[in-house]
Amino acid sequence: MTDFNNKVILITGGANGIGKATAMEFLSRGGTVICWDINSEQGDKLLAEANNPLLKFMKVNVTDRIAVQKAMSTIIDEHGKIDVLINNAGITRDATLKKMTEDQWQQVLDVNLSGVFHCTQAAAQHMTEAGKGVILNAASVVGLYGNFGQTNYVATKSGVIGMTKVWARELGKKGVRVNAIAPGFIATEMVTTIPEKVISDLENKTPLGCLGQPEDIAMAYAFLASDQAKFITGTTLSVDGGLVI
Repeated sequence: MTDFNNKVILITGGANGIGKATAMEFLSRGGTVICWDINSEQGDKLLAEANNPLLKFMKVNVTDRIAVQKAMSTIIDEHGKIDVLINNAGITRDATLKKMTEDQWQQVLDVNLSGVFHCTQAAAQHMTEAGKGVILNAASVVGLYGNFGQTNYVATKSGVIGMTKVWARELGKKGVRVNAIAPGFIATEMVTTIPEKVISDLENKTPLGCLGQPEDIAMAYAFLASDQAKFITGTTLSVDGGLVI
């Protein structure tokens, strides 16, 4: 198993769900993990559960460009570097095209697209100066194939896939790799609010016959962040149980 000893890993939206599982995965491999999230209560619970001095939590709103820059400077001041950025923070505000409000549209763009831009721009400056680094973006299977009632979310995830390719081209010669992961249906905390019939339908749509676990995405992030993936950049890896076959 690849270890991340002496590596500094930043995970946005890291207080729960896939972000939390990813934090735990990198911690288990010896990494120093910093989680950004707007939910400080969940952040405190994460710290208590992990009980690991290598885990840090910072309350950061990724839509606030100045806050992102200040928080990134804090990381550099304290650790001297950033090795891996995982742009995991994201929200949904679902509605059909006819019913979607301007606020629903803009809120999702602010977090899922502008937030990724702010964090990547802040991290890339330090990574390129160091001549190394890995940036990993949370896309989605719906960003590749669309989904009913998610005009805003699909637009952002398609945008993230495009930005991943651009940044891979721009930053590759400076030693920075950029990739994305497109999860399928994952059993996060949000699934507990979904009726059993809907969950069953989702499972039946997936060739492997089950929902993915947050740990499945976390392990994929760990692979792409490792030297085992040193010749992989500009790609979007689908981790979806074969959903899109």
